[in-house]
Amino acid sequence: MRFVRRMVAVGTVIGVTVMGTPAVAGATADAPGIVIENGVTQQVFSHGDAIQEVVYVEAPMDSDGDGRRDLIAVDVIRPAETEAGLQVPTIMEASPYYGRALTNPPPDQTRGFAGWWDEYFVPRGYAVVQVEMQGTSRSFGCPTTGGVEDTISIKAAVDWLNGRAPAFYHDGSPAVADWSTGNVGMQGVSYVGTLPNAVATQGVPGLRTVVPIAAISSWYKYVNDQGIAWSTWSENVNHRYTEWLADYVSVGRVLPGAASAPACESVITAVGDAEVASASAFTPFWQERSYLPDANKIKTANTSVFMVHGLTDYNVKTMHFSELWHEVEKRQMPRKIWIHRGAHVNPTSFRLAEWQSVMHRWMDHWLHDIPNGIMDEPMADIQRPDGTWETHSTWPDASAKDVNLRFGPATADAAGTLSFDNAGGNPTQSFVDQIESQAVKVGNAEQAKSGRLAFVTPPLANDLRISGTPKVEVRMSTTGETALLSALLVDYGAGPTVTVAGKEPLEVIHESCQPEDLANQTGCAAPMEASVAITPERVLAWGHIDAKKSSDLRRSEALTPDKNYNVRWTTLPSEHVIPAGHRIGLVITGNYNANPTSNRPARDAGAVGSQITVYLNGSTLVLPVVGGKDALGF
Repeated sequence: MRFVRRMVAVGTVIGVTVMGTPAVAGATADAPGIVIENGVTQQVFSHGDAIQEVVYVEAPMDSDGDGRRDLIAVDVIRPAETEAGLQVPTIMEASPYYGRALTNPPPDQTRGFAGWWDEYFVPRGYAVVQVEMQGTSRSFGCPTTGGVEDTISIKAAVDWLNGRAPAFYHDGSPAVADWSTGNVGMQGVSYVGTLPNAVATQGVPGLRTVVPIAAISSWYKYVNDQGIAWSTWSENVNHRYTEWLADYVSVGRVLPGAASAPACESVITAVGDAEVASASAFTPFWQERSYLPDANKIKTANTSVFMVHGLTDYNVKTMHFSELWHEVEKRQMPRKIWIHRGAHVNPTSFRLAEWQSVMHRWMDHWLHDIPNGIMDEPMADIQRPDGTWETHSTWPDASAKDVNLRFGPATADAAGTLSFDNAGGNPTQSFVDQIESQAVKVGNAEQAKSGRLAFVTPPLANDLRISGTPKVEVRMSTTGETALLSALLVDYGAGPTVTVAGKEPLEVIHESCQPEDLANQTGCAAPMEASVAITPERVLAWGHIDAKKSSDLRRSEALTPDKNYNVRWTTLPSEHVIPAGHRIGLVITGNYNANPTSNRPARDAGAVGSQITVYLNGSTLVLPVVGGKDALGF
């Protein structure tokens, strides 16, 4: 068969690797089973004696165009008792990054299990599997950065665990997962957390739960914000980020065009060509890479969702969790969420003991069907800037109501105002699109500045909580044929600005996460570094839009100079408490610099220098305020 032919050419040893001696002697006339005490599974199986094996699952696609179905490499570790009749559920980590390890094992040997999940869960009666995405490491095919091929390759592994897909050992013999109950939970961080989103939105029977951490829900929104490319991705890789990433993860590829993977060169180049052709419009290329339209299928398959995301994650920005969470919430799917103050990190680095405990109970409930009360607990855990945690019945807060704040003209205390009433007459304010730092754009709300408009409320009588996604509507005209608009939601008032360090995606993926790291707070368990500075204001959320695409993100229409347009867009979601005495501010501007640069959209040279006029009576900030209008106290 073609599998043997391909694999023998690698020149490796054929067989299945078994670590230790299977401890089947403990099995009696009754099959071995899990042990439950206090609502959770106990450590009764040997991790040292566990069976490790590599199987190759046949995916129903031929992404490299060689006329043969792609084979997807899957590393398995499972209790030795599964050879004596024990059936166990599976915790799955699927990744495009395994091939980026310093060494790669032969195709018949597992690469080992770098995380803490195997040591923790295998003794409690679980299998743990690692799935290598198509075109990466030892899997065949070509990566396409969020394309349907990603999803199909990982879904095939779930199907194999449920008896719906064929798989083979390295010698070509069939590999049957007769030890699997069929119940699967997927988890991961960053791209590794994105793959659970991708598979869950296909409604896959047997996928009982997903735990997406700092995960993408729309690749368009990862690379763009409402019609504008993010500066980090566009400027660094010349608007070919998806091609760059596919090259990076592709098996055997070190640089674009590497001769070691000629079958994928045209496939990967085509990905970049399609991204460039989109010109940051929401074209079919990007529509294929959005998981939001199929969110209803999560409910179809009865898959539960546990999301984790940082409010200062400027890599996978917070709209990714909030928009998929909204789809899950409105269908009343079983769900839980942690929203922390940090950036792009693993939960082990900021709440280790609680994370292990909640994952133990979560997986026990959803994969072993143990009624341990986890679904009766508060749905949302939210961390505040001072590091403390709160629990809430849901997110956004059930008592949050949209409040419309109208733009008003300047006063002695502000360059512009936010209030409940329209301004009299037909007032306008204008600014010139010019490149300045974010600090200059938001500083000194009472001062008129040529490069921005600032609107603020009166001082708050009480602490005010914002919970949800702010929206902005601006009636505007411009002297140019294009306009990049940015909205920054600001807390004006002296107070602590907390900066929590994040990590690069590959740093998160490749950092050591063994039990000794958890015990010694190294690697994945190293605490997040945080710094505090007293500042006169802090930016809570921001959002950007290309006015040429404001009526339809799928296409671009040049603006007519001096013609009025209504432009609507959203900022990132907000979960903040603004102290009494502070003022809520909104800054409207165009191109600007920012740090980190991933905050900033790519500059539009055609817009720089144009004058943008805002019609105050047609412009509104919509804030999701806990307690509604009365909570503002003015």
